[in-house]
Amino acid sequence: MSFGGVKPKDDRDGDLHGGFTRQSAATAALYADSVNHASRAPRTVAELLNLLVADPGRPRLTWYGPQGERVELSGAVLQNWVSKTTNLVVEEFDAGPGSRILVDLPVHWRTVVWALGAWRCGSTLVLAPSDEARTAAQPVDVVVTSRPDVWSGVEGDLVAVALPALARSFDGDLPPGAIDAASAVMTYGDIVAWAPETDPDEIAIAAGHESVRFSALVPEPAASRPSRVIVEGDRALGLVLHDLLAAWAADGSAVLTSAETALELRDDPARLARLRETERVT
Repeated sequence: MSFGGVKPKDDRDGDLHGGFTRQSAATAALYADSVNHASRAPRTVAELLNLLVADPGRPRLTWYGPQGERVELSGAVLQNWVSKTTNLVVEEFDAGPGSRILVDLPVHWRTVVWALGAWRCGSTLVLAPSDEARTAAQPVDVVVTSRPDVWSGVEGDLVAVALPALARSFDGDLPPGAIDAASAVMTYGDIVAWAPETDPDEIAIAAGHESVRFSALVPEPAASRPSRVIVEGDRALGLVLHDLLAAWAADGSAVLTSAETALELRDDPARLARLRETERVT
């Protein structure tokens, strides 16, 4: 099911391992268990993440951001980021089925992590409405944003996300009670300690009057899906997330571009060709 409206290399590669390089025995066991499930198509985000770490060192998400920023996350590193984020929302906000986590973020690798973290514990990911429609939107439990000043009066918990690749804290003043995601996420474990079971009948993603249930969140793998694809970031966030999930469900990987980078590549075919060759896009 489509989500509809919901549906030259730079040397400054982000060092995003942040303590992830030393694997614990429990992590190794998780990787071994994931191999046992890799032969069947994933139906949940938890199963999808297990598939991605069946080959833990393989690049699964490569980000091309503004001004030549490039960040690469292997399956192991991506899952660790998601696990930390899931642990944060479960332990800090008691998130689970029925919880509504709004993301007010641009297309970005950090946005993808927060989406997966929300889904991993069965929460509904709410895509931020326009500023004009915000006052009429349904209440949410948590707001995750790169613009905390805009949401300072909102009911519910507030999480401020710094977008630069190597940010260790949010650069700016935070409203009282807001959580600085850059520093907070890193204090949580690399493996999900506990998370509620996902309810397939609950809403996984909501955008205005459109929604997708968990039962339809992870797409069926395409029979002839390319092993590595480019996902252009100048589209609706729901469509971007759908394309990423589709690539991973087929045991593939993705090169995700920011909106700005997508436009630049479209206007520069030679640069796009170089990127496709460098990143081995099929």
